Amino acid sequence: MFIVESYAVAVALCFVTMLCWGSWANTQKFATQEWRFQLFYWDYSIGVLLLALLLAFTLGSNGEAGRAFTADISQASGDAIRMALLGGAVFNLANILLVVAIDIAGMAVAFPVGIGLALVIGVLANYDPAQVNSPALLFLGVGLVVVAIVLDSIIYRRVPGESSTRVGKGLTISVIAGITMGFFYRFVAQSMSFDFADPEPGLMTPYSAGVIFAIGLLLSNLLFLVPLMYRPISGEPAKPGEYFSRGTPRLHLVGILGGAIWATGFCFNIIAAGKAGYAVSYGLGQGATMVAAFWGVFIWKEFKDTPRGTGHLITAMFACFLVGLGMIIYSNL
Repeated sequence: MFIVESYAVAVALCFVTMLCWGSWANTQKFATQEWRFQLFYWDYSIGVLLLALLLAFTLGSNGEAGRAFTADISQASGDAIRMALLGGAVFNLANILLVVAIDIAGMAVAFPVGIGLALVIGVLANYDPAQVNSPALLFLGVGLVVVAIVLDSIIYRRVPGESSTRVGKGLTISVIAGITMGFFYRFVAQSMSFDFADPEPGLMTPYSAGVIFAIGLLLSNLLFLVPLMYRPISGEPAKPGEYFSRGTPRLHLVGILGGAIWATGFCFNIIAAGKAGYAVSYGLGQGATMVAAFWGVFIWKEFKDTPRGTGHLITAMFACFLVGLGMIIYSNL
């Protein structure tokens, strides 16, 4: 299977993760102009699984290092499989809440607050002193991300026409999503051997863990998504039959594309973790907050009607993210 051999390549894959995780929600913005996000999300979940399987049978099954996908997954212990399934379910709960927050507050708010908070918690939850050369730089970088989150919430409160109830709901759901998402990665990491070239018996390599994770995500829709179809937090209910009656091939493909984009970032991230370490790999990937904020601010114009002076806050927010991410990168050089 394909294994990352250098830190530079690992960082490059984490930047791909950043772009993918920060951009997939554009497909939601497009699709939900025509139908409810709950219907979009079924296609998104299918896209995650399809991409994970594609990588497992290509990159995960070629090469002489490590174990091929089929051999790896067949020897995985029940505990390892349960951890990866749990990781998929925990992520799914967080991601559904994030999608709801995007629906209410937009990408420029939901991502910096939700994913930024997930970055902070995820780095702390996955921190291993043996995998980080400079803890001080790592935690300074995380601290700057926290500052960026606070700035983003201040900007959102300046958006005209937003009721205090809607502002509170959007921020609250983003915070809950971020706290939940901060823990999913740890479960996936526990299912994998840290040595991908010579993996421990019973544990999985990234490709197998990615597939099991995706299965856990899809199956947990029955617990988390179906109730939201009948009792949504925001907007009208989405009847299950509408998935077939209203869904055009284009709408379904948009949702599947969204899932494939996210899954590409996820799989590359856990592949890179073998060289970069779980805390740094996850932290860099969650720099997606900056990418999503860029889409929300400059493409979707979500802050276009804010009062004079807001531009300085937006600039400061991006600066904090950029400098913070730089510190996270250098913490393991």
